[in-house]
Amino acid sequence: MVRSLWTAASGMVAQQTNVDTISNNLANVNTTGYKTEQAEFKTLLYQNLQSATTTADGTQKPVAAQVGLGVRNSAITSMFGQGSLTATSNKTGFAIQGDGLFAVRGEDGENYYTRNGNFILSTNTGNRLMLSTTDGLPVLDSRGRQITFNNNIVASKLSVSSDGTFYYPDADNIPQSLGITLGVYQFSNPSGLEKHDSSLYSPTGASGTAMNESTNNNVKKSKVVQGYLEASNVQVVEEMVNLIVAQRAYEMNSKTIQASDDMMSTANQLKR
Repeated sequence: MVRSLWTAASGMVAQQTNVDTISNNLANVNTTGYKTEQAEFKTLLYQNLQSATTTADGTQKPVAAQVGLGVRNSAITSMFGQGSLTATSNKTGFAIQGDGLFAVRGEDGENYYTRNGNFILSTNTGNRLMLSTTDGLPVLDSRGRQITFNNNIVASKLSVSSDGTFYYPDADNIPQSLGITLGVYQFSNPSGLEKHDSSLYSPTGASGTAMNESTNNNVKKSKVVQGYLEASNVQVVEEMVNLIVAQRAYEMNSKTIQASDDMMSTANQLKR
């Protein structure tokens, strides 16, 4: 019965993490570029109660008697499904249709990746206009450099093609390429990316290295859409159902602890 107490306790801890993950999804339902996270579980060690041998009367036993010792969280995986596109009045707001991610330069000098394309124009240390995130992190182009413009650029006149190339009208109001392309990168296993705040990701050994779509012909090219932002791919109804299931599983594990406690109490009273 002590075994059942610890087994049920492990189930309650695992389901608490599951509820925490679901609550984080619901909290970020309106976060641009957010990807749904899913808690995954695995069983703990099994204890052998009896091996697969013959019984005392010589009868052959086909299988052993094993009892599980509970559950634990094995991973919390991000589901990189496409979110819906929502229109924005921001001319430097972009969405990605496909598997790509934008690249930004972090304060520590490392490159990070995101699906949040809500960018703005700010001024860098060289007093030039720079495309950056709302937190001031510079956005990178297809060559891994910060995207900067001349100070006489009017943001409302900037246009971006589906491959991420920036255009600006000349004196005859004909769009001309600025020779700047938004950097869009892919990973062989995006679920292996390490998650950070502000919807940023960094590469790990599990995700693989970043693959530049502009130079890698082995990946399917993503489409950049100007004037739109990618909403989170959280499905509220599905998350509410998962929350109910997790709550019921938590309750069942707590009732198992109560049942084990009652059985132990009964056993202790047998001597009276």
